[in-house]
Formats: sequence, C-alpha cells, structure tokens
Amino acid sequence: MDLTVDEYIEGLLSKEAYDIPSDSVKVDDLKTTLPKWFDEELYNRGRDFYRRYSYGFTNTFFIGLVAIFAVPSVVEVLLNTQRSTTKYTAYKRYLMTTLRTTSLFKHELKPGSPSWRSFGAIRKRHLMAVQGASIKNKKMISQRDLALTQFALFGFVLLKPDKFGIRQQREGDWDAYHHVWKVFGHMVGIKDRFNLCRNDITETRQACKQILDRVYTPLLENVPEYFEHLSHMMIEGLWAVNSNMEHGSLVYATKNLANVPGYILTEAERITLQTRIKEQLNGRHEDTGVDSMALVPKPGFECQRTPRLLYLKNYDSLDNAPEYRKLTTAAKYKMAIFSIMITFYGTTIGRFLLNWYLCFSLKMSEYFPYVAFFLYGIKNAYVDVNKESPTDDSLPKPNAYYYQPQPPEPWYKRILAFW
Repeated sequence: MDLTVDEYIEGLLSKEAYDIPSDSVKVDDLKTTLPKWFDEELYNRGRDFYRRYSYGFTNTFFIGLVAIFAVPSVVEVLLNTQRSTTKYTAYKRYLMTTLRTTSLFKHELKPGSPSWRSFGAIRKRHLMAVQGASIKNKKMISQRDLALTQFALFGFVLLKPDKFGIRQQREGDWDAYHHVWKVFGHMVGIKDRFNLCRNDITETRQACKQILDRVYTPLLENVPEYFEHLSHMMIEGLWAVNSNMEHGSLVYATKNLANVPGYILTEAERITLQTRIKEQLNGRHEDTGVDSMALVPKPGFECQRTPRLLYLKNYDSLDNAPEYRKLTTAAKYKMAIFSIMITFYGTTIGRFLLNWYLCFSLKMSEYFPYVAFFLYGIKNAYVDVNKESPTDDSLPKPNAYYYQPQPPEPWYKRILAFW
C-alpha cells in the first residue's frame, strides 16, 4: 500500500516501528533477494555518481555516525554490543563500517558478488544481535533504528548537497543515487513501508526534512546520555585513519547541518538566527533569554530536556556565538580547512585530487595502517570486514565527564591536533 509522506513519518515514529525487529526469521532461513522494483541500470548509474563524488559522499558518513549517537534507542543497542566503547574497538568497528559501505558502491549487486555477500553478512549480524538482545531482555535493533540510520548516512547529503561540494552533473544523478539507497535499505532488511526512500526523490526529500525537523534537530539539541563518549571514541579511533577527524569541529558541523539553534557557520545563518530570536522575544527586552527549544520543531517522540537560553547580543557576530567560542583553536582550524577543501572540491581538479586522496587513504587503512601500528600494534591494526569486530566490557563515561573542565593536553597532542 502506498503511503503519503505524513503517513510514512507517523508510522516510522510509532511504537510499532520501535517494536518490530530488523529481522524475525532464523539465521538458517535468512535469504538475500533483490527487491521486485530493482533497476540494474539505474542502480549502476547511482554507483557511478558516488564514484565521481566519492570524497564528498564519504564525508557524509562521518557526519551521520555522529548524528546517530543522538538517537537513544541506537545508543542502547551500541552499548549492549560492547563494540564501540573504547578507542580501539571504535577504530575497528567504524573502519570496518566505512570499508564495507564504500565497498558496496564498487561492486555490482548480483548473487555471489562481494556486495551480495556483504549484505548477507550485515543482515546475519543484525539478526544475531536481535536474538542476543531478546535472550538478555535488552534493546534490539528495530525497523525504526534501521530507517534512522539510513537517514544518517544518506539524508544530510540529500537535503544539503552543497555543504559537501556535490552537484548533479548528469540528468538523473540524484534519482539514481536515491535508487541505490532504496535498494540498500531493502537489502539490510528494512521493510518497504519503513524504507526512507519513498516512491521518488521528491517524496524522499520531504520525508528526510520531517525526520531532520522532528528527530535529529531536537535530539542533537538534547543529546542522550553517553552521546559524548560514543562520539569521542569513534572520532578518536578513526583519527588513526583520517587525521582531519577532530571531535569539537565534527560535532559542531553535525549540529550545524541538523539546524540546532546557535550552531552557525555563515553570515546568512547568523542573520536568520537573530531574526528568529527577535520573533520569540516579541517586544521583550533584548537581554531576555530565549529557550532554544522554542526554535526547534515539535519532537516526534519524547526526549530528555535540558534548557539552553539564547541571547540576541551573543549573535552579533560569529566569533561571539557561545557555541563557537567554546571550540578549541584546533577545532576552528579543522573547520576552516574543511571549508577550503570543499570549495576546492567544487573544481574539476579538486574533485579528482580529493577523490584520489580518499581512495589512497582507504587502501592504506586496509593494507598498511601505519598510524594504527603505533597506537594498537601491528597485528591489532588490521581489520577484516568478514569478521566480527572485537568487544570490550569497559564502562562508558557519562556526558558529565566530558562537560567538566579537562586537564591541559600535553604539548605534543596540541601540535598533533593541527596535523
């Protein structure tokens, strides 16, 4: 049955979507099949679009990983698996995720192909996690979790492609990329009624906009417990792969993309924010604080509430914005460098060089992860996408640990932060 965008969103945010597991069959009965609406030509055109903009698209995956840590149900699942609570386990898990995701675009989707086997392995891992959670009476991976993860990896770039230096070169590029992610959703076990990719890209953009407004904006404004720990471990772990990874700048950029009030980067965003604060003041004195949640759409489901006040005078300039001022010099430097690189990426030579750089970096991380050699040892530095990542029973630190004043970093770490 075809659903309107509003009906789809209400279904996705319902208790039913939260309670339906990612898979409900036995492991031995798991079968990988193509959807009946699969279009091989369109799928391969989408893969080609990714290839031409691989650097930009891959950057969206890192933003998405930060964003998904704001979803409480996903955080609970991640903590239960115990595979991302230390730098080492996070390094292994998220490098494997990156290599596996980029590999899906490299190969044709046919029985026996590397992509086909990868999808089978992903669903098997999800199913085993669901069964393990059921036995332990813990949170399982749900259809809602899968769809929200689908948005995290695909939604931001669909709504804001210019932020990643991506533009359509050939007619139908976005439609083809949309089809790829619709197929991906089906292949990992998302039922058609919960698949974020709807009948066409216009409907999907409308659905993505509602998910951004009703899920990610409020949740990133009021992050759940252990958001800070999981995001720190992921970013610090992947630093061994990509030295541009820095916690403050990546979290700030994610909240900026999610339209969290106060996380501004451009003059247009600053002016818009001041205008919205003035509207909320409605004639009251300019020194009156405005609750940030007054600028956030109504959440799709209940989230924890921590009041944060915005003051008009704090946004007379970007440098004066409280959230921006909290960033370290290294974080501001990283954001400036990324902005320059995205501008460069908009040129033909820039796109060629940065795509090549991404390819080279991924090959090095897979076959000669020299930085990880020093951090984790030669044997431990290698990852095998066909094997499960290691576990660690270390307890995650609460958000309060990261919000308290931290001891000064050693001089060599401050220097390495600019690397």
